[in-house]
Amino acid sequence: MSTSGSFIGIDIAKTQLDLAVHGAGAPWQVAYDSAGLKQVVTQLRTLAPTLIVVEATGGLEIRLVSALVATSLPVAVVNPRQVRAFAHAAGILAKTDRLDAQVLAQFAAAMQPTPRPQPDAATQQLSAVLARRQQVVDMLTAEKNRLSQQLESALRKRLRAHITWLAKELERTEQELTQLIQQSPAWRAQDDLLQSAKGVGPVFSQTLLAEVPELGQLNRKQMAALIGVAPFNRESGGYRGKRRIWGGRARVRAVLYMGALVATRHNPVIKAFYERLLAAGKEKKVALTACMRKLLTILNAMIKQQTKWQDIRMKAH
Repeated sequence: MSTSGSFIGIDIAKTQLDLAVHGAGAPWQVAYDSAGLKQVVTQLRTLAPTLIVVEATGGLEIRLVSALVATSLPVAVVNPRQVRAFAHAAGILAKTDRLDAQVLAQFAAAMQPTPRPQPDAATQQLSAVLARRQQVVDMLTAEKNRLSQQLESALRKRLRAHITWLAKELERTEQELTQLIQQSPAWRAQDDLLQSAKGVGPVFSQTLLAEVPELGQLNRKQMAALIGVAPFNRESGGYRGKRRIWGGRARVRAVLYMGALVATRHNPVIKAFYERLLAAGKEKKVALTACMRKLLTILNAMIKQQTKWQDIRMKAH
């Protein structure tokens, strides 16, 4: 294994971790448990790496990333699609855990993504409860759809009982989210600013607080790219394709979409912007995406300036 300045990739599975150092021998494997995490941290602190890269794996990476960040090791969590595209571009078509670790190490050396600070315990808790809320909402929708199609009376009774339980669970979850916000003076203040904008409700605000700690710290272009609402050109030779948004934080983009949709009807600034784009011949989908970007830009400015919506709107004019 190499000395300091190395780039390391870690492939994460439920029960094991595969680690590879770029350009320095074969990968090695440890168990993904408390003892294994301690061993990994000890080894990596000895290596003093420049960067460690892991993939976002739906939450499976949190324990590992938390352990690495707690000991000040530089770690970046990246989108698996980006890594897969990088592997294909490098001609690496096979896929195994050991090979994936090597690809991640190679990706780290070539792309050097910026390490993202690990959220504190309170932010992680808020994010987890938000995820739970979405799970309950999805289950409620599914059960209501099943009820509408179910003819057998005994099964309909059980479905109604489950729907009642899920509705109570949703209520408990939303109360927990409110309590978490209220317990933090900083979050209370930010939440108050964000919800001063028409189109921004509790879930939208809570999602921004939990998932976008960079809000108010980046410029508008950086923020749009971070969330995934910045359009990218598709041009080659004489071909001029439509610009597309790509990547970013899907959960944030989903609530931003709903917020922008409401804002096109009830927020005077966003509504006027939307209607102006439609009058100019823009497709509704394109116009709504532009409204998502504009709403995000204004919310980012509100947090940066610590100013409510009405004041931001007046300054804009």
